[in-house]
Amino acid sequence: MIPTEKHAYQLLHDGALAFADVEQNGMRVDVPYLDKTIAQTDRKIKHLTKRLRDSKFFAEWRRIFGQKTNMGSREQLGHVLFTFMGLECKHRTPTGKPKVDEGVLEGIDVPEVQKYLQIEKLKKARSTYLQGIKREVCGEFIHPFFNLNLARSYRSSSDHPNFQNMPIRNKQMGKLIRSCFIPRKGHRIVELDYSGIEVRIAACYHQDSNMLGYIHDPKSDMHRDMAQQIYFLTKKQMTKEIRFCAKSYFVFAQFYGDYYLNCAKSLWDTIDRDKLKLADGTPMKEHLRSKGITELGACDRDESPVPGTFEHHLKFVEHDFWKNRFKEYDQWKWDWWNEYCATGEFQMLTGFRVHGDYTKKQVINYPIQGSAFHCLLWSLTQLNHWLKRKKMRSCIVGQIHDSIVADVYESELDDYLGMANEISTKKIRKHWPWIITPLEIEVEATGINQSWFTKKQIEIPT
Repeated sequence: MIPTEKHAYQLLHDGALAFADVEQNGMRVDVPYLDKTIAQTDRKIKHLTKRLRDSKFFAEWRRIFGQKTNMGSREQLGHVLFTFMGLECKHRTPTGKPKVDEGVLEGIDVPEVQKYLQIEKLKKARSTYLQGIKREVCGEFIHPFFNLNLARSYRSSSDHPNFQNMPIRNKQMGKLIRSCFIPRKGHRIVELDYSGIEVRIAACYHQDSNMLGYIHDPKSDMHRDMAQQIYFLTKKQMTKEIRFCAKSYFVFAQFYGDYYLNCAKSLWDTIDRDKLKLADGTPMKEHLRSKGITELGACDRDESPVPGTFEHHLKFVEHDFWKNRFKEYDQWKWDWWNEYCATGEFQMLTGFRVHGDYTKKQVINYPIQGSAFHCLLWSLTQLNHWLKRKKMRSCIVGQIHDSIVADVYESELDDYLGMANEISTKKIRKHWPWIITPLEIEVEATGINQSWFTKKQIEIPT
């Protein structure tokens, strides 16, 4: 990635200096809680492991493998489940072996398997997160590094510890890990998130009229519309969970280059794993059955989908998505790729030229991901400069993908939020006139002196 314009170089120069300030500021750790949690997690792992070893399930496992029994072997576990117990193997690796990853195990209704999964999650929480944080504590702070030169997608990365890998989607893990982090006394932890930034920046590249319509009309909802089409729903039948599945496992997957077979498998898995229901309580499987869909289908790329299967339906949805709903976006992808094939490079809107050996997915995704991150980096840099110039007690302590994490003094909260909104949604569009879509930020904050896990959405003062 080469800066072709002065402001592009300046962005990385100023961004590196801002990240140096962020690293120096550090994030406060509740050390007594961290030590107590590590000890409690150790005890829980030992207790659950003993219960699993005393079970009939593990006795059969040991009988099959004898002295070679290894509780940490997923391959052995897969043999017990799918060969010895005869459970249906729905997912296989490219080499034909049964998949035994977390997603597969979560869908197996065997108490010992769920206990095994719980042990594995606790082990990861202890070694990767809790002990990883403990190793980096200096006094009562950690000072993670934020890098601008390592991620090939032209975003940032973090290490020692990896601040961008603190779990939140899994509530149990999120509570365990994020409760370790607390604000300075009299402060709140405040997280600013660029709402849908990659979709908005993508629209600045492809300028699809239908996509721009969705972005500019606050009453429209692309993810809701796709959920209705995917699941044959009306607005009254929708739920937040159903919308989330359509957004995560179809819309974003399609934008990042996935295709209908993988999307079909992911969406079908969530119906079972998350026990999806309509707003009136009707199970999703029962609803789809009433629409003539009773099974996923083979999902074999070498075979045509069978009518009446979910994969057959999703193939139609995908075709409609790109050839009708977002046909200008689809055309841009081909034009962008063909231009790269002819020149071996592509130009970002933020003033960087990228050249090298890339796949089609990378050529289409990297300029969008990189430019979206550059928007965050510019906003973080300007906000950090303002905090220092005003000699505020508040400070930025981290950056996670599309979010800025700050330790904000209570009496400065309104001023901080007001300036953050001004910089991130207004000043940035004056700095980069190519941003033709409105930008928005959402804010979550903890109470005074409360842990990071307790953050809740708050309004930006007008």
